[in-house]
Amino acid sequence: MCGKIFLRFISLYLILLLVNTGPTLFENQLLADDWPQWMGPQRDNVWREDRILKKFPNGGPEVVWRSPVAGGYAGPSVADGRVFVTDYVKGDQGGASSEIKRVTGIERVLCLDQANGQLIWKHEYPVRYTMSYPAGPRCTSIVDGGLVYTLGGEGNLFCFRVKDGEIVWSKDLVKEYGTKTAIWGYASHPLVDGDKLICIVGGEGSHVVAFNKHTGEEIWRALTSSEQGYCPPTIIEAGGVRQLVLLYPDAMSAVDPETGELYWSVDYEASYGSIIMTPAKVGDYLFGGGFSNKNILVKLSKDRPTAELVWRDLPKQAMSPVNVQPMIDGSVLYGFHQDGSFMAIDIPSGKRLWTTGEPLSERPVRCGTAFIVRHEDRYFLFTEQGELIIANLSPQGFQPLSRAKVIEPTNVAYGRDVVWSAPAWAGRCVFIRNDRECICVKLSEE
Repeated sequence: MCGKIFLRFISLYLILLLVNTGPTLFENQLLADDWPQWMGPQRDNVWREDRILKKFPNGGPEVVWRSPVAGGYAGPSVADGRVFVTDYVKGDQGGASSEIKRVTGIERVLCLDQANGQLIWKHEYPVRYTMSYPAGPRCTSIVDGGLVYTLGGEGNLFCFRVKDGEIVWSKDLVKEYGTKTAIWGYASHPLVDGDKLICIVGGEGSHVVAFNKHTGEEIWRALTSSEQGYCPPTIIEAGGVRQLVLLYPDAMSAVDPETGELYWSVDYEASYGSIIMTPAKVGDYLFGGGFSNKNILVKLSKDRPTAELVWRDLPKQAMSPVNVQPMIDGSVLYGFHQDGSFMAIDIPSGKRLWTTGEPLSERPVRCGTAFIVRHEDRYFLFTEQGELIIANLSPQGFQPLSRAKVIEPTNVAYGRDVVWSAPAWAGRCVFIRNDRECICVKLSEE
């Protein structure tokens, strides 16, 4: 009898606790979301958490914690209560090979506590950089099913256990596939699809390779390209099938994600191999673009896995993205052109609806960068100047609503200080890194 009374008392206590604490204790755990990979859970740059502030407080949002890191362009990922950041600690300076300085140092994988930024584990390995802009790794870590995958700037691919950092398997892509690092390094974020980890590798017949994500065993390889490029793979549904779409220096192509069998290919010519964005699907169309006023639009067939060219390289229309993945909203793409112009373009016409130098300056700055995510009916931008901006974007224009400086730019590009690393939006916070620290900034409503 005493036991039953005690259990009833505990049940009543828990109910009262839930009522009195409201959403603070329980809903934060139930509704908080992760950002386990580049561009978020669904790889679309949409932040789906609720109760996010609509205006920054006076003095800016609260910085919950700061944790020291070293150099790198790789954005953080957040999952399972942990934050993963890869960086590079510069070592001895070597000589020069052609026009690219060789630098020897250490790449690191850091696992931090999401709540306080404290280091839980790290893995480090020596690496010789042969790439330009040798600040550090480029690719965001991917967390999936208790495993975390990292890809370093020179093609060192690792699979770790999330809980303790134990290596499950690893690959040296350059060595194992007889290729070489592209001029700006390995920058194509890998993609998890079912039991596969799909990576842009390079080499003869192995532009793209699917590995067993649990063992690292190769499942299939496909395509050959003059260079790897830097474009992350993406999977779409079109023509009645799933298609793995690849945009690389020679073409835009699609293959069967289960076998690597080619579905279709449309010629594309990238300047200096510079193609960075992942193809953007807008209705029945796929858009891509890169440096030197390059862009392409193809139309997908509705009833079979084929595509046809609509237009290519519109010099005074469309956009040619460099550092920023364009944001899709209906039939409109918002993004940054190579000259730093922020613009909206219509698909399929490619017509520019508006252009502006904002939010970076009155006039565009070369390769100007501000990473874009959508939250409900508005957008958050993180600029290369270390600012967060809340804004409205529409076919009529860009309307900034609130702005706050949160971190210092620590790198240099085109003679100006920049931070070129995409944030992670999780737990009603934003996680941002430069070449000195990773910070957690609170963005929840009070």
